[in-house]
Amino acid sequence: MTATAPAAPVPRSAPADRDGGGGGGGGSGDGEPGARRVPFAVVLVVLGAALVLSAVAGMAVGSVHVPPGEVWGIVTHALGLDRSEPAWSRARETIVLDVRAPRVLLGAVTGAGLAVVGAAMQALVRNPLAEPYLLGVSSGASLGAVAVIVFGVSLFGPLSLSAAAFAGALLTLLLVYTTARTGGRITSMRLVLSGVAFAAVLTAVMELLLLTGERGNEARAVLAWTMGGLGGVRWGTLWLPGAAVLLGVGILLVRARSLNLLLAGEESATTLGLDVARFRARMFVLLSLVTGVLVAAAGPIGFVGLIMPHIVRLFVGGDHRRVLPTAALAGAVFLIWCDVAARTVAAPMEIPVGVLTALCGGPFFLWLLRRDGRRDDEGVAG
Repeated sequence: MTATAPAAPVPRSAPADRDGGGGGGGGSGDGEPGARRVPFAVVLVVLGAALVLSAVAGMAVGSVHVPPGEVWGIVTHALGLDRSEPAWSRARETIVLDVRAPRVLLGAVTGAGLAVVGAAMQALVRNPLAEPYLLGVSSGASLGAVAVIVFGVSLFGPLSLSAAAFAGALLTLLLVYTTARTGGRITSMRLVLSGVAFAAVLTAVMELLLLTGERGNEARAVLAWTMGGLGGVRWGTLWLPGAAVLLGVGILLVRARSLNLLLAGEESATTLGLDVARFRARMFVLLSLVTGVLVAAAGPIGFVGLIMPHIVRLFVGGDHRRVLPTAALAGAVFLIWCDVAARTVAAPMEIPVGVLTALCGGPFFLWLLRRDGRRDDEGVAG
């Protein structure tokens, strides 16, 4: 029921991107030899400006339209940068600061986090079709959320659903990690297969809970949550996903060179001093924890972590020192605009944002499959 990308196939070797620096290229075959790249500084400036403009647009658009200039004035006044007398109503200030600003920030944080996790996951399993929900974390989070809805648990008040979703994600990670560990070692293949198996089991349990539930509105509430959404967020709940994404991106940037080495091949990476097994295990845990926090905050929003890494590699190459910050900015911009569309396309009804990301990501995924298949055929023919 979750609107997430399909699980990636079993990891296989991927060609190193010759354009990526730092001891091995990035990605998934997205870097073409000799391809001209946009200067990295230009990409960052453009995406940074796009993020600011997108945030203003996200706070301006809605059932009550607030002019962008007024939005900018409200935000700068709240930050203490503008001390002039407010020329807007108290109602509009409440709409912008208390309703739309937290939603826009959650969209930016979630989009950035999913894009970065997707880029790192593709590097770790050396497969261009990998995405953040590869290890079944979203299924565990969904089961936790469904249990709260079906049984009416309210132990933590308004945070009960998010807490249960994160607990489900964390428990799933522990089960997958324990199952995949054999003889003191964890391989990418066993980890991915364990994640796929647990995702299937947890999804079955979730559907069983829905079928046996006694309250009529449960199925609708669960369906809305599993499609992902940014509504209902408040300032008090933003700190956890924000901190998780900042910490995750920071650690990944520090280990960007190791990701590059890994994509050059396990033997080469080991020769250059990287403990591949330990590095992968630690990164899988980190990525799954960040994903669990984001799913708990916004639900399982699919395809962002699959689409964005491939798009940014077309502009900055495969070096993860460039891919990670670029993917974060691009993912934030993308999800903000998806949320704007979700609020306006069928107004006054709001479409779950996960539906729109799936509509964008599904065709992209199919194109990626066909492109990857053609490259395999060319390799065999060669």
